Amino acid sequence: MEVRDSNGTELQDGDSVTLIKDLKVKGTSETIKRGTLVKNIRLNGREGEIECNTKQVKGLVLKTEFLKKA
Repeated sequence: MEVRDSNGTELQDGDSVTLIKDLKVKGTSETIKRGTLVKNIRLNGREGEIECNTKQVKGLVLKTEFLKKA
């Protein structure tokens, strides 16, 4: 299974990615801003999704259409 970012670049476990859009986090009042660097991503076995941690939210699942490889 290949997981690709918004530009079509393949993502691997441990990569760093950057958000290309402000995202509201469900269940919290947090918003993760565009340009936020997310380090050490994990592929979760579902195409189009990755797991990661940010300073504000732990255990976050993001769609790859809102990411680009850093």
